[in-house]
Amino acid sequence: MLTVDSKRLPTISEYRQPGKFKRLLRFVWACWKLNLAGAMEFRLSFLLTAGMMIINNVVWIVFWGIYFGRFHVLNGWEMQDVMMLWAVAAGGFGVMATFFGNATRISNLIATGQLDIYLTQPKPVLLHVLISRMSVSAIGDVLFALLIYAAYGDKSGLGLLKFTLAMVLSTLIFIFFTVIVNCLAFWLGSTEGLSLQLYNALLTFTTYPTSIFKGLGKIVLFTVLPAGFISYLPIGLLREIDLPFILAAIGITLFLCVVAISLFYGGLKRYSSGNMMGLRR
Repeated sequence: MLTVDSKRLPTISEYRQPGKFKRLLRFVWACWKLNLAGAMEFRLSFLLTAGMMIINNVVWIVFWGIYFGRFHVLNGWEMQDVMMLWAVAAGGFGVMATFFGNATRISNLIATGQLDIYLTQPKPVLLHVLISRMSVSAIGDVLFALLIYAAYGDKSGLGLLKFTLAMVLSTLIFIFFTVIVNCLAFWLGSTEGLSLQLYNALLTFTTYPTSIFKGLGKIVLFTVLPAGFISYLPIGLLREIDLPFILAAIGITLFLCVVAISLFYGGLKRYSSGNMMGLRR
């Protein structure tokens, strides 16, 4: 087993020069195109997979529609708020899994020594890992989010701007939290099961109105699992701009970003190569 010296690895800071940054953007774009081309190779399977995810989400929308058909308000939340909650949560998850789909596999890559392929290439390692895989079903989540926004969202210029900001915050929280829980494998060994449980917990709690949680449960949603910063966006941003909440959401997103990057590159100092050789397209 060979120990990897992470200090020799290229980082994003090395790409701040305009020319290098443009090459980095072209590299990211090329990876995304290859991922999509691979997904589209079997078009019927692609359409069925994405379509089934849309249907799965629609089932929950029907459930909430039935509920609000009998009870018009849920602790201050109206049907439009819950619909936008699903748009923001499904959209943020969908964008993450579509464009940064390898985030959920980081713990497995660490435990099995499969990071070698990324370490031998002159690209920012974390970014390269994240963009090297696409979840086909997640494309259905993105389409579902756009359909819900078209049906229930505020389609004015300001409304579109707020929805875009909500999607960006949701996506970034999903990405960085997923990276954090998967980086536990650097210190704890094989943590794929634990990482998946924490990731699924975040995903699950983002689809419920925060008003139904009280006391300790609500504290957990705004600390241990930052799901509350996603699930409250329909009230604190889309319905009306709650400035303290928005600043807190941006702050927690930046915090997760710093922690995720620090844990990943700090963990690389402990990473032992699996001596694996491989080629990437």
